[in-house]
Amino acid sequence: MTVKVLVMGVSGCGKSTVAARIASVLGARLIEGDDFHLPASQRKMRDGIPLDDSDRWPWLDQLSALLATETGSAVLTCSALKRAYRDRLRAAVPDLRIVYIEIAPDEARSRVAARTGHLFPPSLVANQFATLEPPAGESNVLRVPAAQPVEAQVKAAIDWLGHVMSTASSAT
Repeated sequence: MTVKVLVMGVSGCGKSTVAARIASVLGARLIEGDDFHLPASQRKMRDGIPLDDSDRWPWLDQLSALLATETGSAVLTCSALKRAYRDRLRAAVPDLRIVYIEIAPDEARSRVAARTGHLFPPSLVANQFATLEPPAGESNVLRVPAAQPVEAQVKAAIDWLGHVMSTASSAT
């Protein structure tokens, strides 16, 4: 059985690290969402200008298409800050599973400031938290705290996905 997973959260929460490990365990394709931002959006972020919906819709449409056309399992990293963004992804992949990595604003800012060579500056972290609509009450969402060790986050996600996958297999 194939599974499509979104690993989401604000910049600095650890999406790329957790998603890469989940993809490795599942033998899934890893889709790094940041690699698909339009050049104009990349410039805006490098210049410390927050993206708005008009910047994000084409990006989300491209990510949705990538997920929907992937024939095997796939793990996508994408901030997916608003419910409308997640709904856009779910429209393309109705059985999308979401791993939401929760992090405190100070910790996110600290992590982003410590990165080198990344297009996202620490000055934009506050905007991400202002935009964030946590996926509370949404279906098919696992919440994991960023304060946990990465291996604990990955284990929680794999255990949850394994349960989801075995439940879906037994229903068919």
